[in-house]
Formats: sequence, structure tokens, C-alpha cells
Amino acid sequence: MTQNDKPEEILSVLPPTAGRRWMGILVFFALGVVFLWLGIANSPSFGWRIVFIVGGAVSLWGSDVMRRSTDDEIVLTREVLRTRSGRILTRVDNVDKVDRGAFAFKPSQGFLVRLKTPTEAGWAPGLWWARGTFVGIGGVVSGGQAKAMAEILTALSLNLMPSYDDD
Repeated sequence: MTQNDKPEEILSVLPPTAGRRWMGILVFFALGVVFLWLGIANSPSFGWRIVFIVGGAVSLWGSDVMRRSTDDEIVLTREVLRTRSGRILTRVDNVDKVDRGAFAFKPSQGFLVRLKTPTEAGWAPGLWWARGTFVGIGGVVSGGQAKAMAEILTALSLNLMPSYDDD
């Protein structure tokens, strides 16, 4: 078996927790219903009616986007941080720093990855976001699992992870 035939070694997996996932989806959905109700039933003027109806439609759309995006999970290997569906968030050799501090601009229950070079922008509500030289991981995930993934990613980026290759 050659080096290229080896299966990818998954070091950590960060799935969304069911309770947080459905709570986030339901809050988005409820906001959309309230906005639509305000737009249809109680609007003081035509302008506000339009604002509430558009806000309700956007919130309902957002709840569906969150439902679909949190059906995925974050996977860390020795080479990349990616989603289970295959979207590469960053390569490990592009990681400059992993920040879990209280004042870091990070998602809830998650961590912020600072990169050496910019990555492609993207967003999966409740799971991750990426813009420029920042990738935020977290939202509807378990804080303990996110902390473990952040520590492993830090060790990988500093070349402190041992390799168990037979070579």
C-alpha cells in the first residue's frame, strides 16, 4: 500500500448538538412568524407592513438555511479543517493562531482560527463562518468538543502532534 492509498486520519469531529440545533431553528422560525403576523395584522402603515413581511420571509428562509447547514459537521484531519460534506475551511499549514478567549470574535461555544493567507468566504449558520484571514467554528456545537478540537488544531499548527506512521 502506497502513501496515497492510506485512508484519511480523522483526529476530531465536531457535530451540532440536537438541542441547540433545533432551538436555533425554532427561534429563527418563530421570529419569521411574528414578523409576518405583524406585517399582516398590526402594521401602522404600508411601509412598515412591507418591512415586516420582508423580515418575516427572510427569517423563515434563514431557519431553513440553518436547518440544512447544521445537518453537516466539522472534521479535523492532519492536513485540513473541513466539513463532512467536503468543504475545506482551511489547511492546517495555513493556521496562524487558534483563539478561544472570552473576548475573541468567535461563535458561541466555539473558537476563532486566524490564518496566514485569506480563505474563501462562506457561512453555514450555526456551524462555521469564514472571511478573509478568519474562520469561526461553533454555534450549535458542544463547547467541550469544540475546545478539544481547538487544542488539537493548535498542537497540529505548532507541529506538536506525534505521528504514528510505521515509516
